[in-house]
This record gives sequence, structure tokens and C-alpha cells, in this order.
Amino acid sequence: MYLYSINWKNQKTIYNFLTNYTFFYNFRLYNKSMKFQQLLYVREVARSNLNVSQASKNLYTSQPGISKQIKLLEEELGIELFERSGKHLVAITPIGKKILEQIEEILALVDGIKHAATEFSNEDYGSLAIATTHTQAKFTLPTVVDKFVKKYPNVSFQMNQCTPDESVEMAAKGEVDLAIWTETSEKGETLIKLPAYKWSRSLIVPKGHPLADVTKPKLKHLAEFPIVTYVFGFTGSNDLDRAFFERGLKANVVFTATDADVIKTYVKQGIGVGIIASMAFNEQEDKDLVAINANHLFDSGTTYIGFRRGTYLRSHLYEFIHMFAPHLKTELIAKACATKSKKELDKIFESIKLIRR
Repeated sequence: MYLYSINWKNQKTIYNFLTNYTFFYNFRLYNKSMKFQQLLYVREVARSNLNVSQASKNLYTSQPGISKQIKLLEEELGIELFERSGKHLVAITPIGKKILEQIEEILALVDGIKHAATEFSNEDYGSLAIATTHTQAKFTLPTVVDKFVKKYPNVSFQMNQCTPDESVEMAAKGEVDLAIWTETSEKGETLIKLPAYKWSRSLIVPKGHPLADVTKPKLKHLAEFPIVTYVFGFTGSNDLDRAFFERGLKANVVFTATDADVIKTYVKQGIGVGIIASMAFNEQEDKDLVAINANHLFDSGTTYIGFRRGTYLRSHLYEFIHMFAPHLKTELIAKACATKSKKELDKIFESIKLIRR
């Protein structure tokens, strides 16, 4: 049963769901009594890097209480979730890692129930948290966010700027509702991963640079100059390395940064030729620079928007996704959510042509 496929407008449906999923507060699993609170404690300890004291502060409870409940849970299951050195937790056991994955799924369902109940009461209230990179935050999201907050003024919006991998990880853990990322990440395979748009790269150089008047430079020409570009893991930097490698060339990368504005600053100083996402170049703001289309040098990248499997998507989440990528309509998103493998998910989008930015 998927939360996003249920008609939450029907109050009887909510009641039946809570009745069937008896873990809502004090539920039974494997025919044994297991407290919902214990699962919260295990998850928070794991998220706090096994620091029970920090976990107790985060949950506003006592450290001995957390330790006792985790021990009771371990005794009930007949296994150890954590490795210990004296009174200290030092690692999560292999079986503990597997159970932690199940705990994350259960708590995600419980969160979905809470969201469903909130939406049943009032669809126009709530929150939306996303994790994304600087490039997305500055160059693609401003108009989307502006449109969204005007339509949903009572929905609290939170944006977390981080690396692509961190964005995906936050979504996988349920710390944010949505992740938006560009760099291909294996971690992203754990999410419902929706392709949003294609993006291009541009070379940027100061006016008067030898490449400034070359409309279609070759990669061997670019290899002659020092390069300023993104840190590995940002905006397709590994694709860039692969392009040079496949032609038997080596990129002379002398400076890297996570921020396109920082890259442009150092290009203006003459440090090297910049390679950035084309969307990050603004003719009015970057009058001292010349942008050269690099579609013939590098493959286009894909930006994705994704969320954890089992996430209950409130109406305003559907709306935000659609605003960000207009081809991602409610029916298509629901269809993607119903898939059970990456292969099934990829097949849904194989015939859809994405816009290029």
C-alpha cells in the first residue's frame, strides 16, 4: 500500500489505515510488543553519530531513558543493534544497519500519516523542505519559489544548500521532502528520481582572451589553457574529466569551487578558462566575460528532483514539482511512485524529451 495512492480526503480511509497499521503509536511487529518510541530512539542515535547524549538533547528526553529503551528493544529482538565499548556505542552492527533501514521506512509511513491528517484538516498549511546546490538555488529556483510562496503563503518553505550527495542523503533520510541535484549519484538510486531538465555547459573567458573570438573551439585548444571549474561532485564535473580522457587529453584544472560566482570571479582575474553551467552566465551581470557554447565539447547533463520511496506527497509538493518541471504532472509522478525498480522508473521517462537550459 502506497501513501500517495490513497484517497486521504475520505476520513474513513484514514481510520482504516491507522487500524491496519497498528504501529501508529504502540504497535506490534513480529507478534511482539514494540514501542514506537524505541524506533525513534534508535534512529536518532544513529543520526547523532552514536552520541546518546546528543540524541537525548535532540529528543528532549534523558540519556539513561534512551539507553534503557534501546537495550529493551535489543533484548526483545534477540540481537545487538549497536557495538559497544563499555557504556559507549562505537558502531552499528551489520544486522543493525538492516533494521535501521526498516525503521526509517516505518517512521516515514508514520510521518505520512501525520501529513495526511494535516492535509485532511487544511491543505493550505504545512511545510516544504528541499536540499539542493548553489547553482539550482540561485539560477533555476528563484522564480519557482516566488510563484510557490505566493500560491501557498501559509506553507513554510526551507531551502538547504549542500552538495549533490548531501542533498540526496538528506532526502533519503527524510530530513527534507525533496532533493534537487545534477551530478549523477549512486545514492540517488534509493529515491524516486524524476528527470527535470537537460542543461548545457559554457566556457567563459575575459574579453580579449585568445578564445574569446573562437565560436567553436576544439577540446585540444581548451587543454592548452589552465581551467577553472566546479569541484568534483558538482554539476557534472566527472563528465568533464571523461570528455578529456576519451580524447586522450588531460584537463589542466588549476582551481575548483562549488559556486559558479566564485569561478567567474577568478576567471576575471585571469586564473584560467572557466567551465560552468550555461544557466549561471548572465550577460548583464557578467559584462567583463565572454561565454562560449560548449555543447559540441561536452554531453548535456540532467537535473533531477527526487524524494524517498513511501513519502506521502501533499498537494503542495506535487505543485512544487510541477512548477519546477512542467512535464512532471500529478499522474506521471504517481506512476513513477508505483514503480518497484530503477528499470521500471527509467522506462516511464525514456520517451519524454526534456527541455534544455
